[in-house]
Amino acid sequence: MHDYQRIADRIAADILSGRLAPGRRLPPQRAFARRRGIAPSTAGRVYAELVRRGLVVGEVGRGTFVRAAPVPSGRALAEPSSTALVNLELNYPTAQGQAELIAPALTPLLRPDVLADATRTAPATGTPAAREAAAALLTTAGWRPAPGGILFAGNARQAIAGALAALVRPGGRVGIDTLTYPLVKEIAARLGVSLVPLAGDADGVLPEAVTAAHRRASLSALYVQPTLHNPTSATMPDARRSQLAACIRELDVPVIEDRVWSFLSDEGEPFAAHAPDHTYVVDGLSKRVAPGLTVGFLVVPEGRTEQVGAALRSGGWTAGSFAVEVARRWMTDGTVTRLVRAKRTDAARRQRLVAQHLRGFAVQADPRAYYAWWSLPQPWRADTFTAAAAAHGIAVTPGPSFAVPAAGTAPAGAPGPTASGPAGHAASGAADCVRLGLASAPIETLTAALATLATVAHGDPAHTVDASR
Repeated sequence: MHDYQRIADRIAADILSGRLAPGRRLPPQRAFARRRGIAPSTAGRVYAELVRRGLVVGEVGRGTFVRAAPVPSGRALAEPSSTALVNLELNYPTAQGQAELIAPALTPLLRPDVLADATRTAPATGTPAAREAAAALLTTAGWRPAPGGILFAGNARQAIAGALAALVRPGGRVGIDTLTYPLVKEIAARLGVSLVPLAGDADGVLPEAVTAAHRRASLSALYVQPTLHNPTSATMPDARRSQLAACIRELDVPVIEDRVWSFLSDEGEPFAAHAPDHTYVVDGLSKRVAPGLTVGFLVVPEGRTEQVGAALRSGGWTAGSFAVEVARRWMTDGTVTRLVRAKRTDAARRQRLVAQHLRGFAVQADPRAYYAWWSLPQPWRADTFTAAAAAHGIAVTPGPSFAVPAAGTAPAGAPGPTASGPAGHAASGAADCVRLGLASAPIETLTAALATLATVAHGDPAHTVDASR
């Protein structure tokens, strides 16, 4: 066994025994080396070994801290990842009486003759009736997608995967907010795609950051969430959308616009309205209706349906005929409209609870959104707070799950080390944040959970986490 491994074993024993409490900052590597009488290079190997074991986390410009819990993968938001009594990680809204609303569209499909048609293999283009229904659903005051440009995926995540697979070759680069939907990171990794975090401000990604990143090495695409960005809930103003559209037209870079949460807001026209020839719009029914039986939409520019449809088919991401037909009925009989109306009211009610119970804390949340981005008070950090919340039976998502690492550099196009905004936090800043998913827990449960989290945040991290050991 090497010397650095023996030293790492001793530090690990102190961490596991509680002598080094979660959130404790380790000394700088040079100071550690002097105290131990070892070479700085050996100290570096000790710290690297502790990071590899998941016992500490290093943050650029801040130091190395004892972890309270392992870093969750992007799947934390895709599948239940904890046995907590209150899960504020998953975020699927349910309207009162939802099952009764969606059931009538299923009944006619149970007739043998109708069921035979609904269970046949479906193309990515679905049916003409389904395309017309989807176009009507996605239409806004200033934008209506062409029905012929609509493709159907199993869900919105699969639509994102299909768009990336069609637009980006393995090894290609995709520009993205420094904070983003975690599963995009996982999808990109599986496709061999590199994500390039771009600097932003309060209005979203900076056009000059896109230009700088593209000039450094060509971007194959840009992924954005202009409306109710997840996790910050920020919405990009129309002026920034216009500026960004002009930029991507000049660079000739396609854009994947994620509008999954946009049904909660009427603010801002889709980015596709500003750059229709460059934008691939992703949307779906999992949030509007339910995650168990859903359909994803991918609106592509004219002339691109064959290429993108082929990517959906090759990945096994197309929607089944049964799901497409049920979705068509929900979209045309008013079911989706009624559910959207109910969920808008529900989201606003839940945000009022956040405002009430987390008053005085630094919480960023749009009053229409189903999530809140909480910058924790010092000395809390995301991992220690997540562990403390779990000790009280509450699962929250730590900020680093949303951060896109910048490989040790500032986000592309950043004018300085402090350049960041609601949709453009530096990855290191996420270490002090958690996201609260407000949609899934019953109102009474959410109320109690928010009150508990506020109490935890007012406490001392070391005492709170140690008490749960």
